[in-house]
Parts: sequence; C-alpha cells; structure tokens
Amino acid sequence: MTTPETQATADEVPPTNDPNAEIAALSQELEQARAEVAAAKDAQLRAAADLENTRRRLERDAANSLKFANERVLGDLLAVADSLELGLKAAGEGEGSAKALADGMQLTYRQLMSVLEKHGVKQIDPTGQPFNPDHHQAMTMAESAELPANHVLSTMQKGYLLHERLLRPAMVVVSRAPATAA
Repeated sequence: MTTPETQATADEVPPTNDPNAEIAALSQELEQARAEVAAAKDAQLRAAADLENTRRRLERDAANSLKFANERVLGDLLAVADSLELGLKAAGEGEGSAKALADGMQLTYRQLMSVLEKHGVKQIDPTGQPFNPDHHQAMTMAESAELPANHVLSTMQKGYLLHERLLRPAMVVVSRAPATAA
C-alpha cells in the first residue's frame, strides 16, 4: 500500500530499472537548471547596465538643468543690454552733462555684460564673417564689393549664446555679389 508520502516521492522520480535513463534525465535537468541560471545572470547584468545608463542620463540632465536654469532671465536681460547699447550710440560724443550721462551708461553697460558673461552668455557680433544660419537671422541682403557673397555686411542686433546654446540669433544684413552691368 502506498501512503501519500511515498506517492509524492514516487511522482518526483519515476521508478526505473535503467540507470542510463536516470542519468540522462538528471543530466537534462542539470542542463536546464544551468540554462536558467545563465538566463537569470544575463537578466541581472542587463538590469545593472540599464540602471547605470539611467543614472548617467539623470546626472547629465540634472547638470544641463543647472547650466540652463537661468536662460529665461538672461534672455530678458538682453533687451536691457540692447537699450543701453542704443542709448550709447545715440549719446555719441556729447558735451558736458550728455558726456557724463554717456559715461554712466557705458559703465552700466559694461557691468551688465560682465554679469552676462559670468553666467555663460557670449555676445555674437558676426560683422564680416560668413553667414551662419544656425546663429544668424538674415533680415535683408545688400550688394557689396568689399565682402564676398554670403558674408555678414552689418549687424542690426547682436546675438547671444548661453553655454554654446543659441539664446538669440544675431539679426544681420547679408552681402551678395554686385550685379554686373549688361
């Protein structure tokens, strides 16, 4: 008579009289267990690599967030820089109080540019350089005998970079070859 305990053991390992069959069955189970271990190890290595890639990406994103966090404020300050620059051009070489006002504006402008540079803002004044559509916005074209075609003839409004990222393009007049008389 078989008891439930002996029945469970009988189900696990079928009774056989052939030792080669038992060895083959156990070898097959061993290979299956090894394959499962290899698959689990591979999955663990992939998960660790994925975790490391995620950690690096998050660190890079955090660094970029810190680097460009003040982009909006610095962009708003560019209008102040433009106004000061235009005021300085308008003041020109005045006399007396106009000269003192121009000197004060010049000092304020230099301080503002110093603050912008301290925070990673670089001014783009491309006059005379080849036109770069990534950093310049062409407002018009004009004929020029002095500069080759597709070079910046003059800058209407300077552009700015924030840590090599374009904050505002320079608005420029681009040269073109003079028309030949027919």
